Amino acid sequence: MSSSETGVVIAGGGLAAQRCAETLRRLGYEGRVRIVCAEPHRPYDRPPLSKEVLDEGQAEDAISFRSHEWLDERSIEVLEGATASAFDAAAHRLELADGFLLGYEQLVIATGSRPRMLEPFAHFGNVSVLRTIEDSLQLRGLLERGAHLLIVGAGFIGQEVAVAARKRGLAVTVVEAAPLPMHGLLGSEIGGWFAALHREEGVDLLLGQTAAEIHGGDRVEAVTLDDGRRIECDHVLVGVGVAPETGWTGIETGGVPVDAGGRSEWPDVYAAGDAAAFYDPFLGRHALSGHWESAGRQGAAVAHSITGSEAPRPALSSFWSDQYGMRIQYLGHAALADTVEIDGDTATRDFVALYTRAGELVAALIVGRPRALGELRERLAYIAEA
Repeated sequence: MSSSETGVVIAGGGLAAQRCAETLRRLGYEGRVRIVCAEPHRPYDRPPLSKEVLDEGQAEDAISFRSHEWLDERSIEVLEGATASAFDAAAHRLELADGFLLGYEQLVIATGSRPRMLEPFAHFGNVSVLRTIEDSLQLRGLLERGAHLLIVGAGFIGQEVAVAARKRGLAVTVVEAAPLPMHGLLGSEIGGWFAALHREEGVDLLLGQTAAEIHGGDRVEAVTLDDGRRIECDHVLVGVGVAPETGWTGIETGGVPVDAGGRSEWPDVYAAGDAAAFYDPFLGRHALSGHWESAGRQGAAVAHSITGSEAPRPALSSFWSDQYGMRIQYLGHAALADTVEIDGDTATRDFVALYTRAGELVAALIVGRPRALGELRERLAYIAEA
């Protein structure tokens, strides 16, 4: 079966998809708008999965971007539990996993990313990732039962889950292959600060280690590390990053390359969010963003391109994390820096780390100083546009 070639079809159910749909309507677009959501939910916000949902048990209504009534009032159709599997750019057809064909005038690829799974852990029943609301609620149930949690990976997902578990007083072990948390992104000084932070809060943080042997039948009972230490556990969370969910487009890695307006090389096909590799004027090349604010701005940029409106300013790479009662905010590209300077006191968790290259600001990490965000955002945006 198939539908007629009409309007905008948005493949994906995250922030980029939602922001694109609502911006289309705000800009006066009157054509048909359909959002294809692989999950059985309308578009919802993912950062709360490792924060409010895990901590407070918030359900779908609390984290959904808009209500059913809001969507209906704006004639935004949501196809829940429908997975994009392929598309024909010449015929302007999106194929779903059940074989149904959706015709479109413009297609927006916003299918986000999928968590990476480590193959040695893939076949055990008590190993999970954190990507959906179901993942988060399952993990919350484990924390409520007092499970000893082993987290593989000390990125922000792993750190935030460790925070939630420690808040309940549970035993938490985090194993990270790198010498420090976030070492590749933020460098040794700030990576060392993150390591000290979690250890001060009672996390057993084991660095420079990987799983040498996994013990158990259907479930992981213990893991032996490279140095011979044996870690008993009730559940394993793998948090070792994500990959763009673009295999269905024919692009297996790297995301869909697009210009500043989200236009791909295919006619009438756009991309936004984790699935897109936008041209980054700061870096001077196409790059994945993988961050919440960028996804929102990119979704809006695509809507502007579709309607022929002036596009907003390109989004800066940014993210935030809530840990142990404080907000941590990041902007820019710290990997470009040759120097990092600390303004404030890392010991009291009140500082800004300023990353510079040849004396020019390229990134900032803000801890406990939310008012500094606006000024630093403007400084970085000015440099990116210069």
